[in-house]
Amino acid sequence: MEMKRVVITGLGALTPIGNNVEDFWQSLINGVSGAAPITHFDASNAKTQFACEVKNFDGGQYFDRKEIRKYDRFSQFGIVAAEEAIADSKINIENLDKDNSGVIWASGIGGIQSFEDEITDFVKGDGSLRFSPFFIPKMIPDICAGHISIKYGLRGPNFATVSACASSAHAIAEAFMLIKTGKATMMVCGGSEAAVTHAGIGGFSSMKAISQRNNDPKTASRPFDKDRDGFVLGEGAGALILEELEVAKKRGAKIYAELVGSGLTADAYHMTAPHPEGIGAMRAMKIAMEEGGLKLTDVQHINTHGTSTPIGDKAETLAIVNLFGEHAKDININSTKSMTGHLLGATGAVESVATILAIKNSIVPPTINHFTDDDELPKLNYTFNKAQKRDITAALSNTFGFGGHNACLAFKKFND
Repeated sequence: MEMKRVVITGLGALTPIGNNVEDFWQSLINGVSGAAPITHFDASNAKTQFACEVKNFDGGQYFDRKEIRKYDRFSQFGIVAAEEAIADSKINIENLDKDNSGVIWASGIGGIQSFEDEITDFVKGDGSLRFSPFFIPKMIPDICAGHISIKYGLRGPNFATVSACASSAHAIAEAFMLIKTGKATMMVCGGSEAAVTHAGIGGFSSMKAISQRNNDPKTASRPFDKDRDGFVLGEGAGALILEELEVAKKRGAKIYAELVGSGLTADAYHMTAPHPEGIGAMRAMKIAMEEGGLKLTDVQHINTHGTSTPIGDKAETLAIVNLFGEHAKDININSTKSMTGHLLGATGAVESVATILAIKNSIVPPTINHFTDDDELPKLNYTFNKAQKRDITAALSNTFGFGGHNACLAFKKFND
């Protein structure tokens, strides 16, 4: 079977630091933190009272009243980001081969706010089983993929990937393989999450997974810093348009970058903790590079999972050093979660957008909020506090999820 080349022709982003791709990128390179006190609900009694919320988002600007009744916030985010990516790609939907165009959209949790609302109303009620007819469709994680396909009439492959924080990286990897093997010519892929809710904050807080730096939210996400104390919960969406190269060239599409490899592995170690030596992460990176025909020395940039947890950051840096050896010191490593927070199932897509733009613009966004070196971490270029100019021909984006799910995506600067 002849393998097709896969390129990125459209991007969309709705994030805590920008409600479109351009604003998101400018905030990234300027080191803007999206963390602030929670506004979605009264968090005054919570151990963690801040998050990285999407700012100034009004679903009524995008959907009519009937539509909003059907969409959880995570679906609203996803539809908006996908719309931006499709518009950016300048695909003519009317002339599109819709039978060979599809949607793979991810969410780690799905409609958790809708779930909370319905259960709360039930508990406060008289005990009768009265639920909204939209309860289940709003809640299930696959529904956003369905909404996007319905909106644009895309009849090709259509499903959701659910692998916790690796979910949207898996969505992109699956879309990549479908195009590469000739089973599709265009795919909308990405992910969305809207878990800044009572249960989302409360659940992660009980696990001691999120920061409790309530006195200074903007500096709470501190990847690779000695005093990191957990991640900051975020929300939002990221979208990519993947196309088969010849199809994209035929319509004269602009091409951001080429997706050349994906590495998908499992730690098979622990329910929530990564393997302490990062074995699964190392294998994911190795597999992605091998598929993409990349040598170790070809990689100049890695957008790490970098969540700001004591165990996770250490395991990932060990994986990088053990795989790349001396070349690890020549790689610009960063964590954009220092600015966006952790978008859970959307993080792989949002960070892929950041990685692609780093390649296109020859700039590596910083890892902000570095104050104290951690002597237990390898001495690497973490791109601390300030963006760095760098000509990038190949870059990796790492995403790891609870359950031991690891995904790495390998991107290259496009050369015909």
